[in-house]
Amino acid sequence: MQQPAPSPARPGRTEQIRDDLDQSRRRGPLQHIQIPPCPALLAELQQAMSADEPDLGVVGRIASSDVAMAATLLRIANGPLFKPVGLPCSTVGQAMTRIGLRESVAVMTGFLAEHAIPVNAPQLTRFWQRSTKRAIAMTTVARELPGLSPDLAHSFGLFLHVGMPVLLQSVRGYGATMVEAAARIDRPYVATENANHKTDHAVVGALVARVWNLPPTLMAAIRLHHDYFALGHADIEPEVHTLIAAGLIADHLMRRHEGLPEDADWAGHHAAAMEWLQVSWDELAQWEESIATQFEAAA
Repeated sequence: MQQPAPSPARPGRTEQIRDDLDQSRRRGPLQHIQIPPCPALLAELQQAMSADEPDLGVVGRIASSDVAMAATLLRIANGPLFKPVGLPCSTVGQAMTRIGLRESVAVMTGFLAEHAIPVNAPQLTRFWQRSTKRAIAMTTVARELPGLSPDLAHSFGLFLHVGMPVLLQSVRGYGATMVEAAARIDRPYVATENANHKTDHAVVGALVARVWNLPPTLMAAIRLHHDYFALGHADIEPEVHTLIAAGLIADHLMRRHEGLPEDADWAGHHAAAMEWLQVSWDELAQWEESIATQFEAAA
């Protein structure tokens, strides 16, 4: 992967994005966007995992504090993805041991996010299911890329389009905008959002990351995930570029698994993404096979 140095003449783009979000929330189009509060359990989980040595007792207590979340961990641990041998797991602790700490935290993060931002709209059918699939794909890709944290990649896949349900809940007429944006071929999706509402799901998704105290790199990557022409710009941190490029590939492989045609983003920008990541078509084919196996096991 290319590693351009940030420009010394101006602040990095992540800092600028943070400042722009804060200003727009005070006096701009984001004033009236209602961001659901970060779940208390997710904030506790983030704090526990931020330590050099995560407190396993705290993580276990969080996992056990919600019956439905605990049941989710047990279902996954006893499912085909982990091919359990011997007796099934009967406690949350056993489930987390079988799944692994990082993987358990990823499951818990997805569960808490889904319940904090419920989606009941025909325009976003299976939103969280597809977000989870994207997170699985991102994690699989990250394990093949040196220097990209699988945990960060998973969060990027999970939260990439979180601005959509937030806009749907906050902005009158956004449901119609989604239909229009998906139908138009003369301009990008976010251009229609901005024309109708003076903001878009990438901006609002970045605001969610900012309000929920998610990593700044994640906030910046969500904000820029449709700005593929920025790939390689020196004022953008390399890890942000890598998340965006890997996200484009993960989305493409997910679409192929679902039998969907390639979209305009892939057609227009896959060469730049592959060049940035320095991956070949043969590697992409191997990733696709691995991701398909993960999807089928998780189904």
